[in-house]
Amino acid sequence: MLAPRSPTLKARGRVFAQIAEFHPELTAFRRDLHAHPELGFEEVYTGARVREALERCGVDEVHTGIGKTGLVAVIKGRQHTGGKMIGLRADMDALLMTEHNEFAWKSSRTGLMHGCGHDGHTAMLVGAARYLAATRNFDGTAVLIFQPGEEGFAGARVMIEDGLFDRFPVEAVYGMHNWPSMKPGTVGINPGPMMAAADRITIDITGRGGHGAHAYMTVDPVLVAGHIITAVQSIVSRNVKPIDSAVISLCAMHAGDLGAMSVVPGKATLVGTVRTFSPEVQDMIERRLNELCSAIALGFGATASVNYERIYPATINSENEAMFAADVAEAMLGVDHVVRDMEPSMGAEDFSFMLQVKPGAYMRIGQGAENGVGSCFLHNSRYDFNDDILPLGAALHAGLVEQSMPLSISV
Repeated sequence: MLAPRSPTLKARGRVFAQIAEFHPELTAFRRDLHAHPELGFEEVYTGARVREALERCGVDEVHTGIGKTGLVAVIKGRQHTGGKMIGLRADMDALLMTEHNEFAWKSSRTGLMHGCGHDGHTAMLVGAARYLAATRNFDGTAVLIFQPGEEGFAGARVMIEDGLFDRFPVEAVYGMHNWPSMKPGTVGINPGPMMAAADRITIDITGRGGHGAHAYMTVDPVLVAGHIITAVQSIVSRNVKPIDSAVISLCAMHAGDLGAMSVVPGKATLVGTVRTFSPEVQDMIERRLNELCSAIALGFGATASVNYERIYPATINSENEAMFAADVAEAMLGVDHVVRDMEPSMGAEDFSFMLQVKPGAYMRIGQGAENGVGSCFLHNSRYDFNDDILPLGAALHAGLVEQSMPLSISV
């Protein structure tokens, strides 16, 4: 691999300064993870590398096998007067996609790629662990959560079901995600919605197949599908309040055989996604989809059923924790580099499961640079994490721990 380049990003405070000293090691660690991507619940190599790094850091405890391949590190502060416990989370898994980069640390595994920066998120949390274990300038316990299976596997939910917060009853939990459309040295957060709920819809249409030359003898499910595709777009425009947000996208259709030009199929299937922030809007869309699809199909003599699967809930920050996280970022970066009313994304994030059971906040850390480094958007085959932001992300994690659990004056 190429030697890590020198850091160019600067931030205030001793936390950042101390972590910046081992920035080259964090970069090498991140690039090694990038070269060895693994899918959700298959993070064996990643987990072993994380565990090795944590043990070298001198954390107090490392717990493995939580949520299948998840890890949790425990670091105790110099004081324990209040018994407070704060959680920090990073996701570890990669994507099922082919990488088209040519640098030395590109994926070594065909068809797998760290196309969302989870390698960087993991490296940032390892950097925070190294700093916190060395300094312990806090009163309480830091719980560092290395989560598997964020990319569609609901790894956060699996960890919770496996007793994550029963074993480590944190008072608040924080996470962050790189954001290529923001410059390095900037942070965005919102005291409310950050990411949308992600639901999957499958619409099965049943008609009566037959010969394309005698279509009058059929009930054409392709025709029904076309009307449903058009009509479904009216749900958002005519049923969702303008001040609310929702997206319905029908992204795939299957009907018939491409080699059978004159055969009207008996069935058609539509698959898509619904994105919302409000449970009330989510419920309404599910109801209207069922009503609309059934009525349209009935009008043509066909039938239609809707399978509505709620995959990830909306990621909603707790107001107090979001404002606190913004204050921590502002102390490091300055008021002009922290966006406190970040526009929510219609993308989804399974950190939402953690925020359903614990107060906390999810922030975005800018990584897109004018020189092109880190500027490809997420899930792009030429994406790469911008290593310049590793010390800042680690320092933000550590700052959340130190400032939420400050040492008493007597120490």
